[in-house]
Amino acid sequence: MSTELSAPPPQGDYRPAVEHDGVVYTAGMTPRRDGELVMSGVVGESVSAEQAYVAAGIAADNALAAVRSVAPGVRRVRCLRMTVYIACVPTFHDHSAVADGASAAIRAAYGDDALPVRAAIGVGSLPSGAPVEIDLIAAVS
Repeated sequence: MSTELSAPPPQGDYRPAVEHDGVVYTAGMTPRRDGELVMSGVVGESVSAEQAYVAAGIAADNALAAVRSVAPGVRRVRCLRMTVYIACVPTFHDHSAVADGASAAIRAAYGDDALPVRAAIGVGSLPSGAPVEIDLIAAVS
């Protein structure tokens, strides 16, 4: 997972991230590269849990890029809370396994100490048909 990505451009009328008093809040990030969704579909239907794990990592990389975009030159990023939304069939129950892809991206970028608390939530659909969406709150210093 790269730590040199730039923040994905917004897909609507919002900012990718906002920093306030050393805390950065990101918008929901989907698995996009160069503005293009790299995977779409519903987990447990057209997307496997393994594919969704990879998608969650890409989305987390995008969230980290959004954090860095509003806090250039920071020495420390401490992720505080992450929510992982998973577009899935009602019978899918491996939400944590998918969310582990996002945690792995954060660990690769900043180490174990940067891992946040998190929630993994199954939903019926996500923007543009994305299988996962991540939002992140991080402290920067």
